[in-house]
Amino acid sequence: MMRIITGEAKGKRLLTLEGDATRPTSERIKGAIFSAIQFDLENRRVLDLFAGSGQMGLEALSRGAQAATFIDSSREAMEIVKKNAKSTGFFDRSHFLVSEAANYVRKASGREKFDLVFIDPPYASEKCAECAGLLVKHGVIIPGAIVVLESGEEHIDMGDPRLSGYEVIKSASYGKKTSVNILFYRGVEE
Repeated sequence: MMRIITGEAKGKRLLTLEGDATRPTSERIKGAIFSAIQFDLENRRVLDLFAGSGQMGLEALSRGAQAATFIDSSREAMEIVKKNAKSTGFFDRSHFLVSEAANYVRKASGREKFDLVFIDPPYASEKCAECAGLLVKHGVIIPGAIVVLESGEEHIDMGDPRLSGYEVIKSASYGKKTSVNILFYRGVEE
């Protein structure tokens, strides 16, 4: 059972897709992520890529984020996100789009700016570094943004040129399958 851990919607249960099409972040990992960024949530504009159930963006809204945009390539997942946004009372502060993550970021260039981003792709896809790099390339995040990467087998190498402008706030492994890297985007020197 997934739920909102704390804040405005504390304790609200969240729906998830049946089967293993999505892999929800465990409550333990979600708690650790939000403990690390708990003082940096107020009034943030959130982008939840690979939203799944929407639990990361909704948790951020519950804790004081201003608005959230949820992106997922699955229509079924997006219907779950919308139901969860309604049940938690955050539907009016949410935007929903069925799209592949990289395509959304390209199209958002010049139109959208975010300062808190959750990137949690299917573990086998290894898209964390790619998406983090696209956020910078297309100007979709602002200096001071926090970007949370949750990955499986993908090793996050801070020497990767796509991660230029980022620095690590926290890096942790949970069991044998999950790595979380919380990055701070300082901006790129011209």
